[in-house]
Amino acid sequence: MSPRRSTVSSPLDKARRVVVKVGSALLVDQESGRLNRSWLETLIEDLVRLRKRGQQVILVSSGAIALGRRQLRLPRGPLRLEESQAAAAVGQIRLAHAYKELLEHHDITVAQILLTLEDSEQRRRYLNARATLESLLSLGALPVINENDTVATAEIRYGDNDRLAARVAQMTSADCLVLLSDVEGLFTADPNRDANAQFIERVLQITPEIEAMAGRSQSEVGSGGMATKILAAKIAVAAGCHMCIAAGHHRHPLRRIEEGARCTWFVPSATPVAARKQWIAGTLRPAGAVQIDAGALRALREGRSLLPAGVIGARGRFERGDTVSVLAPDGTEVARGIIAYSDTDAARIMGRRTSEIESILGFRGRDEMIHRDDMVVLRPDVLAAAAPETAEAVR
Repeated sequence: MSPRRSTVSSPLDKARRVVVKVGSALLVDQESGRLNRSWLETLIEDLVRLRKRGQQVILVSSGAIALGRRQLRLPRGPLRLEESQAAAAVGQIRLAHAYKELLEHHDITVAQILLTLEDSEQRRRYLNARATLESLLSLGALPVINENDTVATAEIRYGDNDRLAARVAQMTSADCLVLLSDVEGLFTADPNRDANAQFIERVLQITPEIEAMAGRSQSEVGSGGMATKILAAKIAVAAGCHMCIAAGHHRHPLRRIEEGARCTWFVPSATPVAARKQWIAGTLRPAGAVQIDAGALRALREGRSLLPAGVIGARGRFERGDTVSVLAPDGTEVARGIIAYSDTDAARIMGRRTSEIESILGFRGRDEMIHRDDMVVLRPDVLAAAAPETAEAVR
């Protein structure tokens, strides 16, 4: 029976972009090793409902190794690294086919992305993954993400998809991350061992006491326990993303959360955009700087993106994705932002229209030198005195 509908909307209701993580113990029956298709169909129906009300959805799915080990007749218990990689190669095909079949039944295009830890740690790979996800979402596709267990080694693996999901939420500036698992949330102690364990509904700050409450995974097919979920929560809330730990074994697990089912919410102190801008503003040593004209300076006050036409100079050595200072015509630092071009490319396209970028560089990059979501204003007093804007300086 579903819980009664709550009169108070949850972060899941209000989120613009939602990341949902599904654990192996939910997707794969632990006895037979087969896909739990009837349950998966109800999850897909939940995802479809979120999309119909205008929310963007990303799914992070475990299960490839658990499905592949049955097909390869591997023994129960821990697998060697090469066995896990072989099982992932076999199981990922079956998992992707199931998602494709179920989502296309609802006329939704599904995209598969396999990531490793390096994809979120190395700047260029992080930016490429982020750009791909943004493009897929803008085109109406539903990305399904898994760790690339086929090529990952013991040294570079996430080891669980809880942290992978948190990295994806951080990468995409998601508002809400839902970890569907075989546990219904965080307790003060392991409820299987301590009858006095108390359930925690909301966590406003992840203290050492909260971290000490984490236990180990109770599932044979999963690799994540409560400790990894707490680590995921630290990543998510630092990025301004609400995170929920909820039991997923019921049918329609997302609907149950919205209807008031018991779960634990980790609450951030800022929105994803605000958290991102706090990080940008806190960069101790920007890699370089770009100087802008008076028109672009004026327009920054209106919260618009900086286009190449408004840039009159570039200083220092920087790469795409670095944080740089934005300087007024007199050299005063007025903002900081994440730049979309290297210093070499920026020097070639500054002062030029966006329509000329491809012919100058030989590829079509971003229209913006620095997008407004990737920029924070440091000196609003200088902006207030700026001259009228030029048409091509900002957007």
